[in-house]
Amino acid sequence: MNYQNNIEFAQQLDQQDKLANFREKFLIPKHHQQDAIYLCGNSLGLQPKATYQYIQEQLAVWQNLAVEGWFQGSDPWLNYHQQLKKPLADMIGARPAEVTVMNSLTVNLHLLLVSFYQPTTKRFKILMEGGAFPSDQYAVESQVKFHGYAPQDAIIEVFPREGEETLRTEDILTAIQDNADELALVLFSGINYYTGQFFDLSSIAKAAHQAGAYVGFDLAHAAGNVPLALHDWEVDFACWCSYKYMNSGPGGISGIFVHEKHFTNSSLNRLAGWWGYRNDTRFKMAAGFEPETGAEGWQVSTSPILLMAAHKVALDIFNEAGSILPLRQKSIQLTGYLKFLIDEINQKAGNELFKVITPENEQERGCQLSIICKQKGKEIFDYLYSQGIIGDWREPDVIRLSPVPLYNSFTDVFRAGQHLAKAVDHF
Repeated sequence: MNYQNNIEFAQQLDQQDKLANFREKFLIPKHHQQDAIYLCGNSLGLQPKATYQYIQEQLAVWQNLAVEGWFQGSDPWLNYHQQLKKPLADMIGARPAEVTVMNSLTVNLHLLLVSFYQPTTKRFKILMEGGAFPSDQYAVESQVKFHGYAPQDAIIEVFPREGEETLRTEDILTAIQDNADELALVLFSGINYYTGQFFDLSSIAKAAHQAGAYVGFDLAHAAGNVPLALHDWEVDFACWCSYKYMNSGPGGISGIFVHEKHFTNSSLNRLAGWWGYRNDTRFKMAAGFEPETGAEGWQVSTSPILLMAAHKVALDIFNEAGSILPLRQKSIQLTGYLKFLIDEINQKAGNELFKVITPENEQERGCQLSIICKQKGKEIFDYLYSQGIIGDWREPDVIRLSPVPLYNSFTDVFRAGQHLAKAVDHF
């Protein structure tokens, strides 16, 4: 697309946007009585207007039926989670039996590592990207310690080459091949939280399996953001949160994927709970854990219905949008426009004041652009916030801006670009 740096062009794109009306389904924060320009969906998605209604409906069930809400009413709680599985499966490229919703992200990562990190004397190493989100680093570190290994011996981190900001796929694959005899697990994020790089998950999964290792993905920044095909890629497991691009509320319920090839694998360890017991005999309260078939067999605790109600609102909106594909098309255009405006600022200044470290290739990024400010970065970020531009700051010098296709417009992006240019003049 040939972008233009003027409001008329941005408004024209908004008029042509078939997804533009979805913005009306969300509550936009205010700045001086006007809609703020919210570009922080990479951290917390906006609240759908219907969230209050969905949660109120379940509060009414609790009020009127109390404990019988698990079994009575139009939508009994006992099977409430079942209606979330197909839209989630469609979103991440899975079969419904391969997904379920439960817990929070890092709790789920630990539960899945119990199953898929089973080190042996020969195979005990975990390979992951250098600079992964700290929760993943801490989870992996504690898991290898739990099994009696020192993190410096058991964890292999793959970093970008000197002078580069993102990882090359060939370097990831080479690292897998070079450590093939010792690898128990390859664990990567779908999109790196800091740089916004969307990894080649299909190639990573294939290389991991060729090396004889399991492969799992943390999709916190990928689920609801980019197209995924976990089943076809034969990924062993994955987990994600729902409060970023899935707009399901702060600390919203998490989800997991387990490939169907593992459903009958009795050699996998797991931490069991009553909610993961086989559904047909769960209420017999028998001793001895027998897991439900599918990802549900990894459930541990009772479903948190109010969190699931908030999640259902968001999934219903995604379902109304049709699929992740039209959202992806708009996302590419939004980030492309933002990148164009940043390049215009640099060209006008005759200097690279803002360096976008998210990959240039639109297929290697999602909604997010990570921008290194060459000077006065925190001051510029604070100035943007004072003008109603809500992004987020990452030390030492990165501003993350994420135009989300469900509720951001091209006019939002244009105005953000204007304020970024004014910030240069201001400082």
